[in-house]
Amino acid sequence: MTTLPFIRKTMLTLACTLLGAGAVSAQEFPQDKPITIVVGFVAGGAADSATRLIASKLAENTGTSIAVLNRAGAGGNIAHQHVSTQPADGTVLLLGSVGPLTIAPHLMKLPYDPFKDLAPVSGAVHFPNVLVAHQGVGVKSFEEFIAMAKENPEKAEFASTGMGSASHLAGELLNMYAGVELVHVPYKGGAQAMQDLIGQRVASYFSAPPTALPYIRTGQLVALATTGLERPGYLPDVPTVAEAGYEGFEALNWYSFMAPGKTPEPILERWNQEIVKVLTDPEVQKQLNDLGLTPHPTTRAEFTEFMQAESDKWSKIIKERNIAME
Repeated sequence: MTTLPFIRKTMLTLACTLLGAGAVSAQEFPQDKPITIVVGFVAGGAADSATRLIASKLAENTGTSIAVLNRAGAGGNIAHQHVSTQPADGTVLLLGSVGPLTIAPHLMKLPYDPFKDLAPVSGAVHFPNVLVAHQGVGVKSFEEFIAMAKENPEKAEFASTGMGSASHLAGELLNMYAGVELVHVPYKGGAQAMQDLIGQRVASYFSAPPTALPYIRTGQLVALATTGLERPGYLPDVPTVAEAGYEGFEALNWYSFMAPGKTPEPILERWNQEIVKVLTDPEVQKQLNDLGLTPHPTTRAEFTEFMQAESDKWSKIIKERNIAME
């Protein structure tokens, strides 16, 4: 399965990226125009919070006015389509996400091509899902949950933020690895999924950590496993699915920065340098970590390679699981 070879980036790579800034003419960077970063999710969530944090530091570093625009809907696809049609002059950026960029293209015909109509700028952040169950399910560990799923599959439902979402595909990947058939219950968003989980109307949920952590800490939910290759610092006692016996299992959520596809190379490189500078700032890193997010700065080439690998991975899983939009 795909891993993230870019997480442990060398200081040499970042240094070379930053030193290249002098090669780009200031005239090619839209300093005299307001900048908009489009987010495909509602205000207040992890994506929005991370974007506003990064945008604030970008504005400070570049001396530009940067606004964050929320265009929620269709699992983020509305925002991605919107940015694909915007002026390619560096004034509009997108917080890209795993679903619209690497999952949705294999499930539906999109009005844009993520690899042609959008241009990678840099990775932004990544984070695992956490599989949580309500207390009424009666399991205290991931092993108990899998045993229940094998004996009573009708009780092992899992909620997601919608067909083709990262949380949906995490469940399908677990079905493949564990040889179970968890029943998928799609919702229109994380808030609805969490509400039904707390209300014990669905057994489990592959949740974003910032959403689940308050309920885990109060004991309302049981954290069973996380979906990255390493345990996150905020859930040190919760095993990864890979640790629990399914070696190689990895299903990460991630966000990136993208631009309209025809944006000139010098502008893309300049934005990359500015974003990498922010994501490697110790204070920004701490604030992102506090949100349950891991900074993921990359070169443009590195992110292009990563995005292609993710697309290939999810395409294979969608075919093997015979997943189709309902």
